[in-house]
Amino acid sequence: MKVSGYVLSPVTIRDEVRSTGTLLPDEEVDLAFETSGKVVGIYFSEGSHVEQGDLLAKMNDRHLQAQLLKLDAQRRLLVEREFRQRSLLERDAISQEAYDQVQTELEVLDADIELLEARIAETEVRAPFDGIVGLRYISEGSYASPSTRIARLIKVSPLKLEFTVPERYSGNIVPGFPIRFSVDGILEPMDAEVYAINPVVDDRTRTIRLRAMYANEDEEMMPGRFASINMQLAEDTEAIAIPSEALIPEMEGDRVFVYDSGNARPVYVTTGIRTEDRVQILEGLNFGDTLLTSGVLQLRQGMPVELDNIEQ
Repeated sequence: MKVSGYVLSPVTIRDEVRSTGTLLPDEEVDLAFETSGKVVGIYFSEGSHVEQGDLLAKMNDRHLQAQLLKLDAQRRLLVEREFRQRSLLERDAISQEAYDQVQTELEVLDADIELLEARIAETEVRAPFDGIVGLRYISEGSYASPSTRIARLIKVSPLKLEFTVPERYSGNIVPGFPIRFSVDGILEPMDAEVYAINPVVDDRTRTIRLRAMYANEDEEMMPGRFASINMQLAEDTEAIAIPSEALIPEMEGDRVFVYDSGNARPVYVTTGIRTEDRVQILEGLNFGDTLLTSGVLQLRQGMPVELDNIEQ
């Protein structure tokens, strides 16, 4: 029987995992007021960058500001009264109870002022983090409530990359694991790093969900884009790797045939890394062996064979 042979020599084989994922913003939030009222100011442009703490929108608070002025005036009088009462107490001109009453009135007034300032803060929308403001959904003069969406604030530097891998790789990937991904329209692949692993395996797909972080310092990437991901788990530069079609799976184990003085000799092997077209052999073969790669299903132990083609 004429067969093809393959002389085993050291090769480099990589255990790679390929997946697909989606780019997500690092942070995103729908901006809205905490109270209801008339919008009197919009202080951002659509698609513009804002910094944490920037005032983005304002609601009418004239009645609250008037109340605050009233309380501030009362506080000034009460502070002076407390000072006079303290001076009298030091000279034993009044009782401790009389002074404590004035001090309590001042503390209650301070609490009322703090509460009013909190209500005024509810009429303002400030950026909770640095980011880019999206499209605006309200205008000045409109009536808004806590359910009214003003716009969406998105942080795009860095970006998160969410993807899944088969559950068998759960022990190989840990936080800090480097990955490489690419997107349509950009030739150069980009590097990211795994920072979070979902501790639960999806019982429907038997996959694990992971997230990686990409710096996106120039903000050239946009959230929502599709990404092709490649992860290299291991690399062996002195490996024995054979074509996948030469391996015969059997009940007793995986078997191959080698050329032995004009005859076919079966050898049971232990496999390792598998790629699209090659299988790493951990035990059973040695460098220099001639592996039979064609007609393997018709071969039997001791069958005479003739090497028609030998690959190096």
